[in-house]
Amino acid sequence: MIKEASDIAYIQVTSELEALLLEAKLIKIIQPKYNIIAKDDKHALYIKITNDEYPTIKPVRSNGDFGPFPSSSKVYSVLRTLRHIFPYADHKLGKKACIYSQIGICNPCPNTITTKDEKSGYLKNINNIKKILNGDIVKVIKSLEKEMNLLSKSEKYEKAEIVRNQVESLKYITQKRISENRFLENPNLSEDIKNEELKALQNVLFVNYKLKIVNLSRIECYDISHISGYFATASMVTFVNGEAEKSLYRRFKIINSKNNDVGIMSEIAFRRAKNIGKWGIPDLIFVDGGEAQANVFRNIFNKYHIPVVAITKGREFTDFPNRQALNLVTRIRDESHRFAKIYHHLLFKKNLIRI
Repeated sequence: MIKEASDIAYIQVTSELEALLLEAKLIKIIQPKYNIIAKDDKHALYIKITNDEYPTIKPVRSNGDFGPFPSSSKVYSVLRTLRHIFPYADHKLGKKACIYSQIGICNPCPNTITTKDEKSGYLKNINNIKKILNGDIVKVIKSLEKEMNLLSKSEKYEKAEIVRNQVESLKYITQKRISENRFLENPNLSEDIKNEELKALQNVLFVNYKLKIVNLSRIECYDISHISGYFATASMVTFVNGEAEKSLYRRFKIINSKNNDVGIMSEIAFRRAKNIGKWGIPDLIFVDGGEAQANVFRNIFNKYHIPVVAITKGREFTDFPNRQALNLVTRIRDESHRFAKIYHHLLFKKNLIRI
């Protein structure tokens, strides 16, 4: 093959998924001589989307819509990844919800769809997968971001959060990976990336919030977790120089205001302020919630000259438009959410045991 080649050309992509989809597309179009294994229907695997009322997606050995793919493991990997982002069915219509609907990867299950909105949502998932398999990943992300912003403006925050998670997942699986060689060339690369994220966040806070914060060594984030006020808990996570410092984490069992998010945040802000000398002073406080929750912290921490910023569901991409800043904010917010949930579940389980 090397002897017969007259020149070499390459197409640069940003992720393994894009490389795999582009490879399959080019093999199908060009039919290159040395990809005989991939273009032979006896060995190759394709992805097929049926034309049913509720289309299903499955791998096939021939007459597929997308492919051929170089290995079956790659095909199943692609489908498994996409199904967690855009749930779909791989079964015929029946009368009961399939088992996969219980773990969220066939949602809504065609067997239980009864409304136009549910049907529209299912078909939208199929359409997004088609676009991705055609290589239009960037278009899908932009379309979803537009939808997310419209939902957020309409205060449909739960739906906006679902779309936001789809966007984040797509960006994650298509993001450019850091080459191992870069770590070998620069042993301090991880530290440099964290510093870049902190600088990007400083810039966003100045531009969007008029906050000129010279030092962002210590960032705290607060989140709450409860079920209609029952077993209410809250978390305080601390990041030092862009990295989680778990020795400085704190968890709170809510004593008062159990069915009022603003009241819960007020209780936490008061308890945190009581320990300002003992626990240390943060350079920035994030509050996972709306401005009402953030204002509670501002009212208490303004006298310490500690800035407070709200992380509002569905608005992350507009409030923190820089990718590096958003990466850091998302990491901090998700950690506070995780830590609050853990304590909430612990209290819930203890109560079940008593019963």
